[in-house]
Amino acid sequence: MYDTDRGIEELDRRRGEETVTLGWLSEEFRTFVDLHPEFENAVDRLATWLARPDDDED
Repeated sequence: MYDTDRGIEELDRRRGEETVTLGWLSEEFRTFVDLHPEFENAVDRLATWLARPDDDED
């Protein structure tokens, strides 16, 4: 496991059974960026990647 995977593993362990909406996730991204504006580009890139259709190969 990479060091960067620790947060992902913790998320899965603590909240992996929950069901969330993309609207909720979008609001959490906004709140995170408000608190940590230095991560705005990374969050925006992740949101853009998540928004792509499953069949988009690029």
